[in-house]
Amino acid sequence: MAKGFVAADKAVSELGDAPIEAQLKAAGAAIARAAPSTMGTLMATGFLRGSASAKDCDDLRTEQMALFWRAFRDGVAQRGRAQVGDKTVLDVLDPIAMSVEADAKAGTGLSMALDNAHAVAVDALERTRDLVAQHGKAAAFQEKTRGIQDAGGTVAVILIETMANFVRHTAARHAGS
Repeated sequence: MAKGFVAADKAVSELGDAPIEAQLKAAGAAIARAAPSTMGTLMATGFLRGSASAKDCDDLRTEQMALFWRAFRDGVAQRGRAQVGDKTVLDVLDPIAMSVEADAKAGTGLSMALDNAHAVAVDALERTRDLVAQHGKAAAFQEKTRGIQDAGGTVAVILIETMANFVRHTAARHAGS
């Protein structure tokens, strides 16, 4: 996934001040090209589906981010044919989406909402240790996967942490301007 996320960063950087929707689409397309694995395909799908949340947006607010994470989660679920409890990335994406949606309804600012979602994601990742893998290579090991955190869930935690850090640092730079 490292190659996919590096490619996404490069693709977005090359777009400069392009609309947010275009940046999210470019990230998804770059991940799909650079990481043609199952997880790469799922992450690319998430970005591509989530990009619609930023249509006609000049800046993302918590409400749009809630739509992004819902679409991201739903796209991954549909493409991966998995559900919460299957010990997949969805076991972390679902709590992220629900956390950001709750914060959007509560009027929480974007930076705080993403920090909250990161905390929820870390807890959700820990809970994947109690589950038995139902999909992918890990499913062949069934009960032996109990006690091991889900690799896809780890990717989701890194993704939300990176997004939270980016928004926090961007807000700090703009506050200092």
